[in-house]
Amino acid sequence: MQRLTKARELKPLEALQRADPQKLARFLESEHPQTIALILGQLGDRQASALLMSLPNDIRAEAVKRLANLRRFSPEMAEKVSTLLSLRLSQVGEQGKRTYSGFQSVADIMNCIDTTVAQEILENIENEEPNLAVSIRDLMFTFEDLLHVGEAHIRELAGAIDKRTLATALKGTAEELKNHFFRIMSSRAVEMLKEDIELLGPVRAKEVIKAQTEIVTIARQLEAEGRIVLKGEGNDEYLV
Repeated sequence: MQRLTKARELKPLEALQRADPQKLARFLESEHPQTIALILGQLGDRQASALLMSLPNDIRAEAVKRLANLRRFSPEMAEKVSTLLSLRLSQVGEQGKRTYSGFQSVADIMNCIDTTVAQEILENIENEEPNLAVSIRDLMFTFEDLLHVGEAHIRELAGAIDKRTLATALKGTAEELKNHFFRIMSSRAVEMLKEDIELLGPVRAKEVIKAQTEIVTIARQLEAEGRIVLKGEGNDEYLV
């Protein structure tokens, strides 16, 4: 609370971003999920994901649901939360209202957290609101989205993946996605990978999903390190 109080002199977003996620999570544990959702909506994706990861399991899914359904909120609501947290969150939007894209923000946050936790949250939401879970999943980065990642970045990713894991992940996937990986490999490497896929024989769907999830996790880590780009605007290739 002392740290949050000192943040009162900062701009609202700066104060929230400088607050320690674990301490902020402990402070928010007893708060209403709608309040937590409002706080998550004030943070950047990285800060929000860190806060979400620090919250208890039983609170995460409910907070994510509230965030996904959060469309507009009033400055009065923001002021109430800011008073509680000793943060100034005034002037939050045009004509007393601020629009909010809940689904996309949730998807961006979910893409930043541990995939196992993200899957757990989505399963909890799916049990109560299947359509909401589908809407969130549709906007999240998936293994299939690697098809739209540039070849240079796929090459970097492939170098960080265990070959058996890649073979398992590609088992049963579309030929287009397989070819996307094959294009960045030598002809010899392609033949070896195709042979590895064939030698796997029948593979349970859960094992394929596990391998794909592991690769997406590695891809996110590489993106966080600035080594690859998973999503961008337009063509991000370099011209020489």
